[in-house]
Amino acid sequence: MIDERLYIVAYDISDPRRWRRVFKLMKGYGRWLQLSVFQCRLSARRRAEMARRLEELIRAEADHVLILDLGPADRVDPRVESLGKSFESVKRSAVVI
Repeated sequence: MIDERLYIVAYDISDPRRWRRVFKLMKGYGRWLQLSVFQCRLSARRRAEMARRLEELIRAEADHVLILDLGPADRVDPRVESLGKSFESVKRSAVVI
């Protein structure tokens, strides 16, 4: 079994074109939760790949990305209070690339 960790990725991108590029990239790594927030279940390799690709898209002097490591994906059960729309944590599933 692949060791995966659960991450929350939140970003503040100052340019709308760059924001759309980051959004499209993040859709390939996790589940969209809110405007600029994704929940991702990733192996160490996929997490490093995601960070590298994000660094290629953003402008360090104008944009900001946070990657929060919540711990081992198979052992963490995020306790989330959700107001409004319902919230579901990311489940393990196959990804075809």
